[in-house]
Formats: sequence, C-alpha cells, structure tokens
Amino acid sequence: MSSHVFDQAIALELQPDGTFAGHTSADYANMVGPFGGISAAQMMNAVLLHPQRLGEPVSLTINFAAALAHGTFIIDARPARTNRSTQHWVIDVRQNGETVLTGTAFTALRRDTWSVDEEPMPQCPPPNQVPIGRGPAPVEWVKQYDMRPLAGAMPTVWDGSGDNSLTQLWVRDNPPRPLDFASLTALSDVFFPRVFVRRATLVPVGTVTMTVYFHADSAQLQASGSSHLLAQARAQAFRNGYFDHTAQLWNEAGVLLATTHQVVYYKN
Repeated sequence: MSSHVFDQAIALELQPDGTFAGHTSADYANMVGPFGGISAAQMMNAVLLHPQRLGEPVSLTINFAAALAHGTFIIDARPARTNRSTQHWVIDVRQNGETVLTGTAFTALRRDTWSVDEEPMPQCPPPNQVPIGRGPAPVEWVKQYDMRPLAGAMPTVWDGSGDNSLTQLWVRDNPPRPLDFASLTALSDVFFPRVFVRRATLVPVGTVTMTVYFHADSAQLQASGSSHLLAQARAQAFRNGYFDHTAQLWNEAGVLLATTHQVVYYKN
C-alpha cells in the first residue's frame, strides 16, 4: 500500500460479503465530520476496486445524508445493471448499522470519437508563478493540498463585502501524487463554500449532494502526472436555504478533465 496520506485515507478492505470496510482519516477532518471530497473518493475507490467493475468512471453522485463520525464504516457498492459497454452502480455507506451516505456511479468502456472541449481553460499565470496560499488552514484537510489562489480565495475579513462567488486556483495533492480517478474525485471538492466567498460572512453550511463528471480517461489522467490542476467554481443562485455551484478542473495542458455540480444547505 502507498504511504501517501491520500492513499492511506481511501484504503478499503474487501469483506467476505462483498462490501468494503474503511476508516475515517484525521488528516482529512472538516468542521463537522470528514472532508466531503475524501468521502466521495472512498466511495469511488469502492467502485474502482470492485471485482465486477466494467470500464472507467464517467460520473459519480454522492448524497450526504448525515455526517460520518470518526471511526470505521462499511461501503456497499454493487452494480445495479451491466450492459455490453456500460454499468450502473448503487453505493451505500453505513456506520453503526445506519446509512449515512448514498450514491450512484456510471462506468463505461470508452471509445475513440470526435472530441472537443467547449469550455476553454481561463488565461492565467502558470502555477510556478503563483504563490501558495499562506492564510491559516481553518480545517485539517486543507493542509493536504497545495493551493495557489488566483481569484476568490477564502475571505480574511468577514465584513459582508463579497460581491461575486468566482474562485480560481491551482491545486494538487500535498505532497504531489500522480492523478487518478479517486484523487480527481477529491480534488473536485476543494472549493470553500460559495456563500462564504460571495458574502464574506460565516454562516452554517453543509453539502447535500455532489456530482462529478469525468471527461478524461485513465490515459489522460496518467499524462497529467502530479502537476497542478486549474480549478474554477462559481455559484448560480442562493435562495431559500440552498445554493449550487458548478466547477471545472483542467490540467496544465488545458485539457478539461472533470466538471462538478453541488447543492449546499446554508442558514441566514
């Protein structure tokens, strides 16, 4: 097993009944429970490790029904239907006999087709010209990433002066680690809550559901190596206690690797 902190965090053990046993990681602790990205990566890893898996991930949806408590958990990932080139998955995470996370995944045997990226990577300086964010890490999981903010960093003054929700940053695992589907899943959730950025005001928040769409295959992830990704996120509406955000992640070569969408609960 790899000694990298990320690989230790997503490590799972196959059980006799076909489920996987895992454990929360103190290195990826959030304000309440674990960092959502690491929970999503653990669920993705259960699919990746499953002996019946067909093809590569195309999408993953996670619903946060409750916060994981520190300790062990069980992931039940099972193919609900397998076709000639596609597979649909149902995923359930249980702790102390109760479901805390639910999810679905879609995997497929990819084939060469006409391809184009409609969403171009924004023009920005390369990561070696952007300083690492030096603000205090408010939670433990932030320390596991090399983040170089370009726009929309976490506010340092909570005075209600925010005027937009756009965030752009270069990011990669800390220490660097070759990109794969599990780490790309976690990286898709590195954005601080959009309501913090938009309002420069601290309010209670919690992700309700997140979906990651994988546009890259394993060869494109391998070609990305351990380089930084350009990650961009923006909300579209804040209303009646919920807001969304859409995000994109490109590699340094400008290839759009993944897009993601979230819905987040907030108060006040």
